[in-house]
Amino acid sequence: MSRVYNFSAGPAVLPEEVLKEAAAEMLDYNGTGMSVMEMSHRSKAFEEIIQTAEQDIRDLLKIPDNYKVLFLQGGAHQQFAAVPLNLFKNRVGDYIITGQWAKKAWKEAKLYGTANAIASSEDETFSYIPDCSDLPVDENADYVYICENNTIYGTKFHTLPNTKGKTLVSDVSSCFLSEPMDVSKYGVIYGGVQKNIGPAGVVIVIIREDLIREDVLPETPTIMRYDVQAKAGSLYNTPPCYGIYICGKVFKWLKKQGGLEAMKEKNERKAKILYDYLDQSRLFHGTVRKEDRSIMNVPFVTGDKELDALFVKEAEAAGFVNLKGHRTVGGMRASIYNAMPEEGVVKLVEFMKKFEAEHADA
Repeated sequence: MSRVYNFSAGPAVLPEEVLKEAAAEMLDYNGTGMSVMEMSHRSKAFEEIIQTAEQDIRDLLKIPDNYKVLFLQGGAHQQFAAVPLNLFKNRVGDYIITGQWAKKAWKEAKLYGTANAIASSEDETFSYIPDCSDLPVDENADYVYICENNTIYGTKFHTLPNTKGKTLVSDVSSCFLSEPMDVSKYGVIYGGVQKNIGPAGVVIVIIREDLIREDVLPETPTIMRYDVQAKAGSLYNTPPCYGIYICGKVFKWLKKQGGLEAMKEKNERKAKILYDYLDQSRLFHGTVRKEDRSIMNVPFVTGDKELDALFVKEAEAAGFVNLKGHRTVGGMRASIYNAMPEEGVVKLVEFMKKFEAEHADA
């Protein structure tokens, strides 16, 4: 069977080059006579894998020296709790609610203190990013929290919120390494890797060192303490070794593509192909306010649920898979992450034009 065009929101498409390298090394990694799946996380071979991966992501994002990089488990959901548990001093966090994941993080923080929803776009089904230039930031807030790219709804913060001097925490799961970032503007950046970097099971946390404290909330599980994980170099317990190994290969692949500046150009070009078509289509239309559109996740609908379902079915038969929208919103969604080739987007648009010709005037 030939490879399909996989538009899944996550776990998602990975670079074919990386998959082939991993396949070639499956039985014998670098002369060790074993797979990375089999080796000890305390071995010299794995120590080199994780240290090289950390250096490569530091290079890609130009991470300042006063930030730690942690390779952890539990996905973004665990960080919904880890953030307040580790950062609460006043037990107050301010949240900007722009989708389901930010809302879940806000609800989780309420278990440990006061979580204020200081802005929201829920009134219009999270189809836009609210104005964050003058927010009612709580003077006691330990941080302001955002989900920077909203996978389900296809929105993106193109301008970071004015936190009025408070620490910015950002969940970047679905836009991680898709474009350059100024890491120094954030206190904490984290993301599950299964959307744009690697296989499910790894979450990467980038945290400024002054935020790594020993006086965390007393109910914080040891495994979720940033100070414990940082001191142990992400090896406090057995980490998701194979996932980290694949992430490291993706970092190398990104460097080979020209780094994040080059990836931003490629990703913007791919997104433009799809958005330009949606903007002139008689059948399909996007669901997000234009200025807030994501270049990673593109939701669209026909306005007819039965026609949407038919499109998803026929698209899958034609080799365009995982286009069904999230269960909470319906319609379709094309996730066009780093590893989705431009050819995939071009061919999808060609298929959409064909479908439109057959159904627009039906």
